[in-house]
Amino acid sequence: MKRIIMILAGAGFLFGECLALEPAWQEVSRGIVNVKTVLIESGNSKVIYIGTDRGIYKTEDGGNAWRNIFSIRGDNRNINYLAASAFDKNAIYAATGGGLFISVNGGQRWNRLFRGRNSSESDCLTVLSVSDKIYLGTKSGLFVSKDNGRSWHKEPGKLGDSQVYNIAYNHKEPKHLYISCADGVFKSSDCGRSWERIYATHPTENSVESEQEDEDSDEEARRSEVRYIAVDSSKPDDIYLATSRGVYLNEAKTSEWKSLSEFGLFSHDVKFLAFSDKNELYAIAKSGVFAYRPESWRELSFNLSARQINFLALDKDGNLYVCTEKGLFKSGLANSIVSPGGEIFAEYCKAEPGIKELQKQAIKYAEVSPDKITNWRKQAQKKALLPKLTVGLDGSKKTNYEIYTGANTSYIFEGPNDRSYGWDVALSWDFGELIWNNDQTSIDTRSRLMVQLRDDILDEVTKLYFERIRVKMELDGLQIEDRKRRFEKELRVRELTASLDALTGGYFSSQIQVNKINS
Repeated sequence: MKRIIMILAGAGFLFGECLALEPAWQEVSRGIVNVKTVLIESGNSKVIYIGTDRGIYKTEDGGNAWRNIFSIRGDNRNINYLAASAFDKNAIYAATGGGLFISVNGGQRWNRLFRGRNSSESDCLTVLSVSDKIYLGTKSGLFVSKDNGRSWHKEPGKLGDSQVYNIAYNHKEPKHLYISCADGVFKSSDCGRSWERIYATHPTENSVESEQEDEDSDEEARRSEVRYIAVDSSKPDDIYLATSRGVYLNEAKTSEWKSLSEFGLFSHDVKFLAFSDKNELYAIAKSGVFAYRPESWRELSFNLSARQINFLALDKDGNLYVCTEKGLFKSGLANSIVSPGGEIFAEYCKAEPGIKELQKQAIKYAEVSPDKITNWRKQAQKKALLPKLTVGLDGSKKTNYEIYTGANTSYIFEGPNDRSYGWDVALSWDFGELIWNNDQTSIDTRSRLMVQLRDDILDEVTKLYFERIRVKMELDGLQIEDRKRRFEKELRVRELTASLDALTGGYFSSQIQVNKINS
């Protein structure tokens, strides 16, 4: 009985530690709902502005008390985006459903800077002030002001007709601007004087023009609907893109977009990205809020009692704020993602082979090691050193006939016969094949197929390995009385174990037994 109690206590403690790692969310908007955006003052994180479908609210004590500081008239009263000014630390921009507004005294008084010619142009979605210009994204294109909002001009081409989602820039190179819109992603390297489309997509919203797609437009990534773009301040040449098919990364000024790992990201539909001061990547997906760690995502919204998440921001103290239909929620992440998780993770991996060891064994079992390709190439090259052997054999037979003719008779004599035989052996080399031979083409084709197979195997092993750990943690969190769910989790663990054994030739389970004996 004591042993059972100790086991339950240990499991309870371990699960308690796991729960402690999950962020605790606190509603700080005091009943203000339908929050769409938030702005935290950089110098004082207790000063917070939130935009809702009714106006702008401000707190100066971290959320204990709020007051309404701005409301607009009209059918569309949404506050879509709040941004600080690059010219004046006391100035705030408000992109609203009725135009762009500015306050230069902390929200005490507001002035309209922009109103479109129609409701679509007036519906402002994002704003950025940088390099003595203001860039305004609306539902009907991009507008730019060079005189602090006194006059505006609309960008020509697609940027002037496409719905703009957000505008980002390189902090170390302010002249580098990035815009995500319904027609893709555009980049400017000269502070907006010229634009280049670096990511094409099929427009789905409010895109007036249509053009013939590039030859590679049938690629899956190119069909992804663009949602949001973010730039890593520690690596300003790395561009992250949120799409309806996941998150893509463009590294160091390359033209290639690669997909980030989707492990742990329960929905591919990602609509928002943000970086912390520690250059940690956070995302809002259809299924919740996630933090990205190398090759995996971790959900942070298990304890968040809201379904519609619109926006997120982080303050200088590492607190995460999310805007939802139920209000503004705050979570301290300092103790939820760091060192204790390593101890819990190690506890669940005890006596089990590590992921790198498992990946290595899976490659070995499937015979898709890179060394195999290398050996093929070496053997194909050495083939030229072997001579080509030619053996020839010939023979001939000659029959002689003699004819004698007399007065009354004639005679034919046969023979003697002449026979001759010959043979030859020849060796030849083609040293040109030391440089290239036809086998190399076949090897190149097999190499590409093998690399794809190896990537698929590694991806599958990685997903199964970490999902198994996740299910084991969930199993520990269930009550003993919850027999049905415990059975389902235990069944899933065994299923994942069998899948890992299938990919490693039984190595996973056998290594667990060896490690248990050794320990």
